[in-house]
Amino acid sequence: MNINEIKIAIENGQFDDDFKYLYGESEKARIRYATACESFKGLYPVSGDIRLFSAPGRTEIGGNHTDHQHGCVLAGSVDLDVIAVVSLNDDGKIRIKSEGFPEDEVDINDLGKNEKEIGKAISLIKGVCSKFVEMGCTLQGFNAYTTSNVLKGSGLSSSAAFEVLIGNIVNRMFNDNKTSVIEIAKIGQFAEREYFGKPCGLLDQMASSLGGFTYADFSDPVEPITESIELDISKYGYSLCVVDTGGNHADLTDDYAGITVECREISQALDVSFLRDADTERFYDNIATLRKDCGDRAVLRAFHFFNEQQRVEAQRKALKEGNFVDFLALVNESGQSSYDYLQNLYSTSNVTEQGLCLGIALTKRFLKGKGACRVHGGGFAGTIQCYIPSRDVEEYKYFIEKVFGLGSCHILSVRPVGGYEVG
Repeated sequence: MNINEIKIAIENGQFDDDFKYLYGESEKARIRYATACESFKGLYPVSGDIRLFSAPGRTEIGGNHTDHQHGCVLAGSVDLDVIAVVSLNDDGKIRIKSEGFPEDEVDINDLGKNEKEIGKAISLIKGVCSKFVEMGCTLQGFNAYTTSNVLKGSGLSSSAAFEVLIGNIVNRMFNDNKTSVIEIAKIGQFAEREYFGKPCGLLDQMASSLGGFTYADFSDPVEPITESIELDISKYGYSLCVVDTGGNHADLTDDYAGITVECREISQALDVSFLRDADTERFYDNIATLRKDCGDRAVLRAFHFFNEQQRVEAQRKALKEGNFVDFLALVNESGQSSYDYLQNLYSTSNVTEQGLCLGIALTKRFLKGKGACRVHGGGFAGTIQCYIPSRDVEEYKYFIEKVFGLGSCHILSVRPVGGYEVG
């Protein structure tokens, strides 16, 4: 279908089944996708067949900063996503215009790294495409318009969603859909690490690409072990929320990298490459030496990792047994460990901004011992994650938005699928 035909099809409900599958509703999705088509038409009036793609943000359920140490995590894809309207062109250029940002243009014959592009979206596009070419994929030029409701800097992993989106576009349009969802996640991680310049683990991309609610063990990150876990939070009388406390991740790369660096210092002192492979008893027996050689914060961050590993397994067990009370207690334990030991609730380069700490303090005051809350994602700024009794969720939303602004509290649903072609 051309751009006019696909827009009419959207408005007439032809894609409603897909929209209900992805979002649980169709009316808002129709408006969003039709609006995106109109924007695409304004940018690229000469186009052929149109294709529609979506990739979700993710929410980390358990395992805060464990993936980059080959640890275990629990994560779910959510009903906030980045979508794309796409059509081939015949000039060998990839043009992607994301709402609110300048257009990025990539020559498919020039996919090498460029130092000037570090930290920019164009580096992610080139990184994903270069890996597909390395795998034998023959690229063609295409035009795309994207729009996202995965808030940048929110801890819902807008960058991973974008990487997974590009990976799915390339895989389905030029690669006969041969690349697995796990491999697409690894391609996204490659782009973020090697081209974008952020030393990330694989959690964000895996959760976005796999979809649903997933347990993942990264002991071998080349072939991670994954398990789908059924979780319907609503049946326990709770709602899952994230609250955007107003901070931004944009200038925090050094803070994130610092966690990885300090964990590596401890692991190397214990004669292994990653904390997952360390002898925990040797760690505890040698803390006096480790704090002298690596510093107290590095020791505390390793302390968090070892305990968080055990918590993830306990959370997995509690969920599989339907013991939601124990699960919530473990969420609170994880949050306190991130606060006390991992120390990723605010940046030491800007100690006056502590929105995460304030959000958690207010949420605990509201909950009065019920539910749970914790830092969400990478930390230092962005969002907190909360489990609020469903009967209280509207009251909580009003309560917390008085401080952090209208629209700062997002009630999430776990999405059943990751990267997806609509239609």
